[in-house]
Amino acid sequence: MKKPLMAAAAFALSLVSALPVFAQSSASVVMYHRFGEDSFPATNIRMDQFESHIQEIKSGGYNVLALGDLVEKLKAGETLPDKTLAITIDDGYASIYEKAFPKFKEAGIPFTIFLSTDPIDRQYAGYLNWKQVREMSDHPLVSIGAHTASHLHMAAASQARVGDEMARSLQRLEEKLGYRPDLFAYPYGEASLAAIEVVRGFGMKAAFGQHSGAIGTGDDPYYLSRFALNEKYGDLKRFQMVAQTKSLFVQELQPKDMMIEKRNPPLVGFSVAEEVGDLSPLACFSGHEGKVRVEKLWERRVEVRMEKPLPVGRTRLNCTMPAGEGRWRWFGRQFYVAP
Repeated sequence: MKKPLMAAAAFALSLVSALPVFAQSSASVVMYHRFGEDSFPATNIRMDQFESHIQEIKSGGYNVLALGDLVEKLKAGETLPDKTLAITIDDGYASIYEKAFPKFKEAGIPFTIFLSTDPIDRQYAGYLNWKQVREMSDHPLVSIGAHTASHLHMAAASQARVGDEMARSLQRLEEKLGYRPDLFAYPYGEASLAAIEVVRGFGMKAAFGQHSGAIGTGDDPYYLSRFALNEKYGDLKRFQMVAQTKSLFVQELQPKDMMIEKRNPPLVGFSVAEEVGDLSPLACFSGHEGKVRVEKLWERRVEVRMEKPLPVGRTRLNCTMPAGEGRWRWFGRQFYVAP
């Protein structure tokens, strides 16, 4: 009979050998909120920054896809061209129509807007109106996604509350646009397995968070990563870096739930596909602790050891390594601790 340690090692090796070898299919999805609204630097991109992004996309050899097309290609396991990119915008501020829409139209760049419907219905200052939303929705470059009705903190909400928010927002979008969106983004990027179950139940094809990282074949389609862009993290150098990032092809991720209720800090572990190569350069950083310890348990299995408990609210974990030619592989996760 094997000793327990030997048995565990044998089991680990069986997991590694079972890991699929993925095709090199990565993409970056970037996220904006406001454009040229300098009073809100945390969610705003300055117009000079935004115009440099547009020029980079046009001249930098990117394969820009509509978000729905990207999701379908990933689900089908298609091999994507290098530097594949999709553009998203959250919430529904008026500057999308006034400042971003004309620039995207002129450049021929597709983008998706994830709308929270209550602020539009209530005609909040600084938000889109339904006429503007319909005009953009009718344009072939624009797609609309759901973002709850009230911009709900979903991770801490009950499934009943999440279901009500999903139903109300989808009903309003269908009434106003004539179709029901099938893409979703979690407000604040806050998700949990319970919230994801509800989102799946409403027939969404994919759902996106706000944790940094490239997406790739094999990723969970109901918690896909995006790179947030704002004044602080929106200069041209950073845009080039995130738009050209490659997937780390993480599998067998633990913990599965982003909602941390029991063990804090969580024990984070994941396996990485063979094609990524040597994992020695991998480094991980948490928002509350900085650089954290990375242990390579065996050839393709990594465990991340945070020492300090995660604070109440959102905490992001980022794991990166060089991908050659000045580019990076990047995996991110966002955890949530309820008050």
